[in-house]
Amino acid sequence: MSRIVNPGATIGIIGGGQLGRMMATAAKQMGYRIAVLEPTEDSPCGQVADIVIEAAYDDVTGAKKLADVSDVITYEFENIDEKTANWLTEQADFPQGAKVLGTTQHRLKEKEAIQSLGIPVAPFFAIYSVDDLDEAAKKIGFPAVLKTCRGGYDGKGQRVVKNIEQLKEGAVQLLENGECVLEAWIPFSLELSVIVTRSRNGETAVFPVSENEHRDNILFRSHVPARIEESVCEQAKEMALKIVTGLDVVGTLAVELFMLKDGRLYANELAPRPHNSGHYTIEACKTSQFEQHIRAVCGLPLGSTELWSPVVMENILGEDLDGVLQSVSRLDDVKLHLYGKKEAKQKRKMGHLTATANSVEEACSKIERLQQMNVL
Repeated sequence: MSRIVNPGATIGIIGGGQLGRMMATAAKQMGYRIAVLEPTEDSPCGQVADIVIEAAYDDVTGAKKLADVSDVITYEFENIDEKTANWLTEQADFPQGAKVLGTTQHRLKEKEAIQSLGIPVAPFFAIYSVDDLDEAAKKIGFPAVLKTCRGGYDGKGQRVVKNIEQLKEGAVQLLENGECVLEAWIPFSLELSVIVTRSRNGETAVFPVSENEHRDNILFRSHVPARIEESVCEQAKEMALKIVTGLDVVGTLAVELFMLKDGRLYANELAPRPHNSGHYTIEACKTSQFEQHIRAVCGLPLGSTELWSPVVMENILGEDLDGVLQSVSRLDDVKLHLYGKKEAKQKRKMGHLTATANSVEEACSKIERLQQMNVL
């Protein structure tokens, strides 16, 4: 797989969302051209791309068109149809390949793969029908989290269940979308994530650990460096490196972790692409997660992941957008990123703010001052 795709070449991106947009922006700064495959017109990535192919993610014909105009292909959206992913792996330069997609698209396979590497995960039980529920409840206990194996993000496709009645009620709804997995509830004290990158040439690099705060199952704020013991940070990075190498990942991988009060870590979920919790890297690191991803899939040397300064990133949701737009003049040294989405829906990620400072607490204060001024 060792190969260098030099600047001037065209990078094909599957998915036209904000991650593709920021990936494309980083690539263009390095001299690449961008083609994007996306079913909707005027997408965030399409607005900055050189070539736009409007086609569904499961449209092999669209994938072939993308391959025809691209020197290398990547994605910002991992729920790519299996047939399309296999065709790209066989017929195009698609260094991330179909194998990792097949694992991370399916929560049960993902849990099994992480566990096979000797990394702790929450106890889990596969549920294929309502006939499995009694045994699952006996093995896992309550409270627990019932999740669909495929699809779902920002809390969609999952239910917290506290007894057998809630489990049965949730399973009737979620099993309509295919098999599920029941996971034991982990009494975590913090949610962490690690962005790790592995080049097609085997080089690896890991970014500083992010401490994440969620609201309504949506990432609200990321704090970096995470306010945890250095030994726990090192353990989190080692786990991420073990996963990215053990699963033969190429490109960027986000590893979401639960930390217990005693510092023990459990791997929660994986995302084989740039991640919301890594947006802080644009302002706060020598190399952003987006540039690093482009370097990895193009076979260029990976950049330094050194943190310039403490940083806080906060998402801008649909309900926040008007206040932000009306108060742009108040943002001063807080950086604004908007994604170019046409419609501001409730709980939809429309952009983010990034504040750097001498400490995480000072960076938080900068953003909280905006809230006091009713910007957010």
